[in-house]
Amino acid sequence: MSKPFIMVAPNGARRGTADHPALPITVRDITRTAVACHNAGADGLHLHIRDAEGAHSLDPAHYREAIDALTEAVPLMAIQVTTEAAGRFDVAAQLHCIETLRPAWASVSIREMARDQRRAARLYAVASEAQIRLQHILYDTQDAAQLARWQQAGVIRPGQNEAIIVLGRYDDGPASGPELIAPFVAGLQPGARWMICAFGRAEHDCLRHAAALGGDLRVGFENSLIAPDGRPWPDNAASVAALVRSLNAAPPSP
Repeated sequence: MSKPFIMVAPNGARRGTADHPALPITVRDITRTAVACHNAGADGLHLHIRDAEGAHSLDPAHYREAIDALTEAVPLMAIQVTTEAAGRFDVAAQLHCIETLRPAWASVSIREMARDQRRAARLYAVASEAQIRLQHILYDTQDAAQLARWQQAGVIRPGQNEAIIVLGRYDDGPASGPELIAPFVAGLQPGARWMICAFGRAEHDCLRHAAALGGDLRVGFENSLIAPDGRPWPDNAASVAALVRSLNAAPPSP
């Protein structure tokens, strides 16, 4: 098995310290978490920022503050910003974030972009012009089909074919499972780079299966606070380290 790219998602848009005391909210805490996770084996970080009240934010200035702190602390760690709406932002706000910040890497939800195709097309154009790497968030096979349609229509530009497949949801959503991966992957462009994240106790099982299939992996408190044995992880770095150990112990693919 070749080594997959491992991205840590340490907080997300919805969880807070009431969910886990080690979930990082401030730039200082996110940076400390990034250092620990990088030392544990994470290659990248999926960045969510919060406003002064602790709510999910897409503020470009706050993003820049966080990116600068992370770049100084972990210069070899790739940083991906999110444009997730989380029920708060429209496509105009998402476009403004990308146009103003112009990050190296960003994730975008296909179903959120579909709310405003005109602005979505502008976002893809800006990303292409600025050489911003985009990762499309796919929650189900219908999202994968929408991605394919927009690729064929030229709304999404050539080369913008990277995807992250989301298995399961928060506590009240459907369960994650390794068997859910193949139908998603089958709908992607041949050779497209893809990543998996999975909610709940089956997170690491899904990630190991994805690695065996040639996918990249996203792990962390955005998706799961608990280990396979049902006990809470002490922090994000513990989950990353456990995943790395299990990957290293896995037999090579045939």
